[in-house]
Amino acid sequence: MNTATKLSGFALGLAVVFGATYGVGRVADPVAPPAEAPHEAGGGHGEDGGAGHGGDNGAAGHLPGGLLVSDRGYTLRPVDAPAGQFAFQVTGPDGRAVTAYDVAHDKRMHLIVARRDLSGFRHVHPEMAPDGTWRVDSPLAGPGVWRAFADFTPTGGEALTLGVDVSVPGALTARPLPAPATSTTVDGYTVTLAGAPQPGRTAELTLTVSRDGAPVTDLEPYLGAYGHLVALRQGDLAYLHVHPHGEPGDGRTRPGPEVSFSAEMPSAGAYRLYLDFKHGGVVRTAEFTVVAGSPTAPGVPATTGSPAAGTPAATSSPTADAGHGVPGHGHD
Repeated sequence: MNTATKLSGFALGLAVVFGATYGVGRVADPVAPPAEAPHEAGGGHGEDGGAGHGGDNGAAGHLPGGLLVSDRGYTLRPVDAPAGQFAFQVTGPDGRAVTAYDVAHDKRMHLIVARRDLSGFRHVHPEMAPDGTWRVDSPLAGPGVWRAFADFTPTGGEALTLGVDVSVPGALTARPLPAPATSTTVDGYTVTLAGAPQPGRTAELTLTVSRDGAPVTDLEPYLGAYGHLVALRQGDLAYLHVHPHGEPGDGRTRPGPEVSFSAEMPSAGAYRLYLDFKHGGVVRTAEFTVVAGSPTAPGVPATTGSPAAGTPAATSSPTADAGHGVPGHGHD
């Protein structure tokens, strides 16, 4: 797709429209973030309860990542690209494109995109040109308004996640969020979820991978871990990037079947979880809907059972047209 399509970004109800190269941009319908629950010290994201890689923008009043197109002097700017590519720059406090980044989880840049109804998800790793322009085969897999998240650490700075909306023209029927679930399947693998996310508090989430009824005990490292988890909040798509306890080769972390995370949901509501895991040389993504807080809150999809508050229920499958279920699709 040509990124000279309509582009828009928003932050707390204020939209930034990108013009110039793109002509006249169109602001996607902004969604005000839900009221934030108080955060515990340290944010509760990431390994061993530490700050998650881009998951908590402390300087922005403890907002979750991805809600801002510009933060701490850094701005995400999509740039023109040939058809079939997606390109962007991150400009720094001096207004110039940033070219120095730290490696975090084996990569200098993580680009995650999700359609605003959460019916699509891709996680890719673009390559940077000497001028600071990042390019990748377009991960936008069809019409709709997509949120693009750039997750990175500028050298000498703090980890950041910036977000911008990208509108892909074409007919799209919005899909409802799948019901909360404790199990999902992808490419013949079954992934089960244990743990109850709690708003404003750190909770332990354990995901167990099996295949044909047998536990998978030889997961392969991917991005420096045996599992990689992203959570997006329904509505504003607040971005939470958490990582598992331990790491390959530390002498205590087993390569499956369980991968455990510490995660903090900043507010009550429905979230979509995306677990990337690697086995047999292929990265796959398992998707879940979970609820933090009351399962009867407005906007929370109905369950097929009667779970306790805060717990998922039933069985879910990856969203259609999300780029999953095809070996290796959506991962670089």
